[in-house]
Amino acid sequence: MTTSTNQSWGGRFSEPTDAFVERFTASVDFDQRLYHHDIRGSIAHATMLERVGVLTTEERDAILEGLGEIEQEIAEGRFAWSVKLEDVHMNIEARLTEKIGITGKKLHTGRSRNDQIATDIRLYLRDEIDAVSAELGRLREGMIELAAGEADTIMPGFTHLQTAQPVTFGHHLLAWQEMLARDHERLLDCRRRVNVMPLGAAALAGTTFPIDRHVTAELLGFERPSENSLDSVSDRDFAIEFTSFASLLLMHMSRMSEELVLWTSAQFDFIDLPDRFCTGSSIMPQKKNPDVPELVRGKSGRVYGHLMSLLTLMKSQPLAYNKDNQEDKEPLFDTLDTVKGCLKAFADMVPAIEAKPASMYEAARKGFSTATDLADYLVRKGVAFRDAHEIVGQSVAYGLKEGKDLSEMTLDELKQFSDIIGKDVFEVLTLEGSVAARNHIGGTAPDQVRAAAQRARDALATLKSEC
Repeated sequence: MTTSTNQSWGGRFSEPTDAFVERFTASVDFDQRLYHHDIRGSIAHATMLERVGVLTTEERDAILEGLGEIEQEIAEGRFAWSVKLEDVHMNIEARLTEKIGITGKKLHTGRSRNDQIATDIRLYLRDEIDAVSAELGRLREGMIELAAGEADTIMPGFTHLQTAQPVTFGHHLLAWQEMLARDHERLLDCRRRVNVMPLGAAALAGTTFPIDRHVTAELLGFERPSENSLDSVSDRDFAIEFTSFASLLLMHMSRMSEELVLWTSAQFDFIDLPDRFCTGSSIMPQKKNPDVPELVRGKSGRVYGHLMSLLTLMKSQPLAYNKDNQEDKEPLFDTLDTVKGCLKAFADMVPAIEAKPASMYEAARKGFSTATDLADYLVRKGVAFRDAHEIVGQSVAYGLKEGKDLSEMTLDELKQFSDIIGKDVFEVLTLEGSVAARNHIGGTAPDQVRAAAQRARDALATLKSEC
C-alpha cells in the first residue's frame, strides 16, 4: 500500500514529495496574484467545452457558479492558499472540487497546467500593459503641457555636460517626450504579440478532445490562437520583450532623473520640485533631497537585472515546457510593479516642476553659448566655415582672457578678429536671437516648440483612440 501523494499528478508515485521539495517547488506564494486571470481562463475553457459537447450544460453552470464564488472568496481574503497544492491553478481547482464535487475535476479536461499558466500570464500582462500605457500617457500629457508653457524659457543646452548652445526649457522637455513616445510605441507593439492565446496546446502536443480554440480565444479577447503547440507552452518571448521595453523606459527615465537631480542642486538652480516629492536630512536641516528622481534612477538597475534574468532563464531550454519557467513570474511581476510605481511618481511630479527662468538665462549667458551663431554669421558673410570656426575660436580665447562673453565685447574688439564683422552682429549674439533663428521643424524657436507640442498632443490623442 502506497502513501498518499499529490492528488493532481501523484498516481505514478510511490511516496509523497519531500517537505522541503514541496516548499521549494511551490509557486503559490507569488503566482496567486494571477487568480482573476486563472479563473477567467477557466470560465472560457468550461464554456468552450460545453459548446463542443465535452461538458453538459449543467456541469458548465456548476463550474461557472463555483468559480465565481471562489473569486469572491479570494477577493475578500477568505481563501486558504495551500503550499501543498503548489500553485494558483491547483488551489482553485481543489477548492472548486470541494464546492461542487466530481464535476470540478472535469474542468481540466483538454488542457494542461503548461498551457494554462502560459494563458494566465498573457491575460495578466495584457491588462497590466493597458495600465502601464495609461500611466505613460498621463506622464506624456503632463510633460507636453509643461513644455508648451516653457516654450520661451531660455536655458543652456549641453554636450559633454558643457555649455553648447542656448535652447529653451520647453524644447528640452519635448526631447524627453520623444523618448517616451518611442517607448509607448514599443509597449503597444509588445501588446500585439502578447495578445495570442496558447490555451489548447495542452502539455505540449495539443489534445484529443474536439476543442474549438477560436471560441476560447474570442471569449478571452485574444486576437487569435497560437499556431504551434510546442512553442505555445514554452514561449516566454513576450515576457522578455516587455522587460526589454521596461529597461528602455527606465533608462530614459533615469536620464531624466539625472538632469532633475542636477537642476535642483544649488550649483545649477534651474528648477524647484514641490516639497511633497522630496525629503530632508536627519542631520542637515537645510537639505531638500530629490528622492523621487534618485529612486527612479536607482530602480533602472533593478529592471535591467530582471531582463538579464529572463534572458538567461530561457537561453538553454529545450522544447517544450520545463520547470525553469516557474522562475519567469517574479522578475516579470517585479518589473511591472517597478514600472508602474516609477511612472506614477513621474506623472504626478513632472507637471509640478517649477522652472527658474532667471537662473537658466544667466547660465545660458556663460560658456560662450552663441559662438556657433557668430560662426554662422560669418559664413553668411562669405567666410568658409573652417575659417569662421578659427575666427570665433580666437574671439573666445580673447573673451576668456578678458572675462567677457561674446555679447559683451565691443564692435572694435570683435573686428580685430575679422573686418567682415559689422554692427549687425549683435542681433545674432543675443540668447533670444539664437533660439529664434532655429526656426525649422525640430528647432528651438519658441513657435516651433509650441507647434511641436501640439503635434505631440495630436499624436498621443491618435494613439489613445487606436488602443
